[in-house]
Amino acid sequence: MIGRIVKIAALAVVFILAAGISAYLTLTLIIESEDTVIVPDLVGKDVVYTLEFLSDLELNTKVKGSEYSDNIPKNHVIFHDPSAGEEIKKGRDVRIIISKGPKSISMPNLLSLTVQQAGLIMEENGVCQGELSQIYSESMEKDHIIAQVPSPGSMITRGTCVDFLISQGSRPEAYKMPNLSGQTLNEVILVLEKSYLNIGEIKSSFDKSRLRNVILNQEPLPGYRVVAGTPVNLVINRKSLKEGSSVVQAQKSGSLFRYRAQNGFLRRRIRVKLNSAGITNDLFDEFVKPGDEIWLFIPHDNDTTVFLYEDDNLVKTETYDAW
Repeated sequence: MIGRIVKIAALAVVFILAAGISAYLTLTLIIESEDTVIVPDLVGKDVVYTLEFLSDLELNTKVKGSEYSDNIPKNHVIFHDPSAGEEIKKGRDVRIIISKGPKSISMPNLLSLTVQQAGLIMEENGVCQGELSQIYSESMEKDHIIAQVPSPGSMITRGTCVDFLISQGSRPEAYKMPNLSGQTLNEVILVLEKSYLNIGEIKSSFDKSRLRNVILNQEPLPGYRVVAGTPVNLVINRKSLKEGSSVVQAQKSGSLFRYRAQNGFLRRRIRVKLNSAGITNDLFDEFVKPGDEIWLFIPHDNDTTVFLYEDDNLVKTETYDAW
């Protein structure tokens, strides 16, 4: 009985060994039947070249990270696994680490560039924008860089922020604010144009002791220092239309402005500007035939003033009260 059991156990061991050997031989044959390739030396190679080369070898590229390197240029391979010379199966992964370039670089020269142009160079070099300061300059165009810190050529680490001094262009010409009190709006327009000042907000107020339709108040005040382009707010001496006046109720959304061009032989340039709430816009700007009439609808939710120029000469002003 014992002998029979020993025989059965021996047969079982032999069977298991035979199955194991068979499985090992089968797996070995399958593995050996797969195509293999030798991993090339990729250190120092451009990442685009690396991707294409490994793809041609039917290997997969896995980027595992990036590091600063003083020896390997930016976007080139620092390290790869498996290493060069190892034999691997097609379809396997090759893991690479890419260079971010040297951590210390020479500060690019950004002088005379615009901030937008400098931004492209800073992004390429891993440099960020710091504080912006502005100053008038007779020698540098507006919005161009006059100075930078750190200075060009100095050694910096990537990630450093650069401060800029930006040109505002030539300093605008300054004037002494003229006294506009007591003048008509037409007279004031001519004065402001000669002084390169702009019309600001025009409002109405009535003082029976003063002449009608003259300037009562102004801002900035007379004698103040102003620069070209400063808006000047005005208050005109005239009554505002009240509810219940002779104005037709249906007209409360606006008024009709009419003008006939002077007679002659040549077309005339008619330009109509509308000032409302301190903002001046072109309402009409065209060449019209002599004697032609233009009709414009003038909204006046706010106090509104219309200026009409014929061949660049101010020939008419019209004011409208807010309803």
